[in-house]
Amino acid sequence: MLMLELFFSFFQIGLFSIGGGYAALSLIEEQIVTQHAWLTMTEFADVVTISQMTPGPIAINAATFVGTSLGGIIGAMIATLGCVLAPCIIVLVFAALYRKYSSLRIAEGILGSLRPAVVGLIAAAGVSMISHILVGAGNGGIVLESIDDVALVLIIMGVMVLRIWKVNPLWVMFGAGALGGVIYTLLG
Repeated sequence: MLMLELFFSFFQIGLFSIGGGYAALSLIEEQIVTQHAWLTMTEFADVVTISQMTPGPIAINAATFVGTSLGGIIGAMIATLGCVLAPCIIVLVFAALYRKYSSLRIAEGILGSLRPAVVGLIAAAGVSMISHILVGAGNGGIVLESIDDVALVLIIMGVMVLRIWKVNPLWVMFGAGALGGVIYTLLG
């Protein structure tokens, strides 16, 4: 029964994840944290972090992680299959339709109308994670003690470097990781 739940949960994520990994975050959170309680919000944040460090889409990495946690290798394979099956079917159908109707103006309009929905899904996931980080466990207030000062400074510096000097994000991530490694080693 668990394997079927894994498959169908990640099938839904794959089916409705229009716009890629970041857009899927709120859907993944809804399925694995809220609906099934397979992970806590903190564990979900860890999955997102790990998914950023490993190659591949966030949804597939999350499916593999959750599947492995709940059902070992078989669980990972079933959750990952569920996650990729719907997009594969959708892409095949859209490719056939696009090939046939790509010259129509309405096709461009439909694709263009999906952009605001993708931005909304990304924003919802970001707001959800930030509010979980800043708001304590049910007390309704901001818990400043739980904010890592070094990480906050590294984030602010990274955003400034990206905005002001337009440095490649890979170099900013590498630099922040190296600088954070040095600072945390010296601190403790």
